[in-house]
Amino acid sequence: MKFDGRKASRVKMDHRQPVNLMGSDGTWRRSCVLLDISQTGAKVEVEGTLDVLQAKEFFMLLSSTGLAYRRCELVWIDGTTAGLHFVIAQGKKKQASTVAAMQSSAEAK
Repeated sequence: MKFDGRKASRVKMDHRQPVNLMGSDGTWRRSCVLLDISQTGAKVEVEGTLDVLQAKEFFMLLSSTGLAYRRCELVWIDGTTAGLHFVIAQGKKKQASTVAAMQSSAEAK
């Protein structure tokens, strides 16, 4: 569902979905509640101080083990609520297509 004039459709959470934000170097961690999410970003309610969110990039941990995560950057803060943009690694799609092309080439030989 699109709302607020956003480019990507967002899913609004009906239940409190706990997530954590963690510094890319692992030196800090904040508990949060996921309010909504899309392919390009999310809105979270942060518990504790927000000063650490000024870091260039950090991670949003979607699982308690940290195996599901997204690289993020801060877009905005309003009180205890923050808007995050998911950072996509440059060249990731290119690498995947290059690997697929190499596999096709190897199979053709």
